[in-house]
Amino acid sequence: MSKTIIDKLWDRHIVAQEKNKPDLLYIDLHLIHEVTSPQAFAGLREKNRTVRRPDLCFATMDHNIPTIDRFNIKDETSRLQVQTLEKNCEEFGIQLEGLNSEQQGIVHVIGPDLGLTLPGKTIVCGDSHTSTHGAFGALSFGIGTSEVEHVLATQTLWQSKPKQMNVKIEGELGFGVTAKDVILWFIAKYGTNVGTGHIIEFSGSTVRNFSMEERMTLCNMSIEAGAKASVVSPDEVTFSYISGKRYAPKDQEFLESCKRWSELRSDENATFDQTIEIDAREIEPMVTWGTTPSMCLPISGVIPSDESSTSAEERQSLLNAHHYMGFKGNEKIEDISVQHVFIGSCTNSRLSDLLQASKVVEGKKVHPEVRAIVVPGSQAVKKEAEILGLHQIFLEAGFEWRESGCSMCLGMNDDIVPEGERCASTSNRNFAGRQGKGARTHLVSPIMAAAAALKGKFTDVRSILPKKEQEVDHYAGV
Repeated sequence: MSKTIIDKLWDRHIVAQEKNKPDLLYIDLHLIHEVTSPQAFAGLREKNRTVRRPDLCFATMDHNIPTIDRFNIKDETSRLQVQTLEKNCEEFGIQLEGLNSEQQGIVHVIGPDLGLTLPGKTIVCGDSHTSTHGAFGALSFGIGTSEVEHVLATQTLWQSKPKQMNVKIEGELGFGVTAKDVILWFIAKYGTNVGTGHIIEFSGSTVRNFSMEERMTLCNMSIEAGAKASVVSPDEVTFSYISGKRYAPKDQEFLESCKRWSELRSDENATFDQTIEIDAREIEPMVTWGTTPSMCLPISGVIPSDESSTSAEERQSLLNAHHYMGFKGNEKIEDISVQHVFIGSCTNSRLSDLLQASKVVEGKKVHPEVRAIVVPGSQAVKKEAEILGLHQIFLEAGFEWRESGCSMCLGMNDDIVPEGERCASTSNRNFAGRQGKGARTHLVSPIMAAAAALKGKFTDVRSILPKKEQEVDHYAGV
């Protein structure tokens, strides 16, 4: 019987199964950060339990970490969460990449960078964007605090198997169009609920031609389409990325692993519950204008008016978004000014993201009314970028060059967008208040964010990029 990669991953991890009940799955890797773990560890103590497999747990701190003066955490709650993680990891014998570590960074950046994220694994974390790791052919998803405790205690998790969706993307992306634009376009067209109750496999020639960084961006934001998780079948691109990583298999073991990983790909005649086909040539550089990722338009677009709605519910949704974002409707995207630009987050803070943004700003200056910051996804990414001189390019252009952390993706640290001001952000959510009380967030790709920083408003990056960049393979990076 033909199977999808989702079937194969699921079946290989079933510990116990009963008809009409959730399956008990074995968990290969449990990623931990400071925000969603304190209550889970407290629960272990209350029940006099230990961590079942500390060797399969890996911790870092990212959400609360200042990106300036990182050892000086002023917020009492944030400081307590960081200190608590340090104590919990020491007590329970879990490896922690803390503030003093050269490997510290955003959990969904360092997992792949270190070779912890591998094809065939089940991976969980108390963070919704754990879907990122599915880019490697892993079954990875976010869990709640009570589930974090369950995994710590048992190294297993009860789960009902979702339906399966194949999102097949074919064709060559146009000049200046990135993986971030692809996923924003998908959510804009099909909505934030299209993936509800499903695990998505992204397939097709476009995805096959993506770098691992681009695949991670795609999977990272699949959760914003309502999906439980998402995957890409592993291939030579995957294996090449993994080769040589710190915790990845080495030498003969690596070669044997690649053979096993190759078997994970979906069988040719595998059946999905739903298939969506996308022509990559239709996609343009995208910008969100409202308070969900589905409220998104091409850079050439015009914000819809409430008169364009087809139902009372849709009209109210538009009115609410207009009110929060300060729009009336019918404004051109290219006329929207921004006061802040943020290049970072688990969606777009990898070396290739920074490299491509640097190509846009090199030799130019940030608009005088814009505050622009670049936050590498990890200390390792920061170091690599500095070796390449990217920090100098950004600094000379007028950007701030920061330490690693989640930063301005969410309002849990010092990097806040002031109330009523706009931010062109490479992060994954534009919910009301996501970047601070009253903050107005517009999601874009790194190169679109860089263009906005230069012009002080949203601008078609294709009008800025050097002509020679047209020959670069859709920003695959390095």
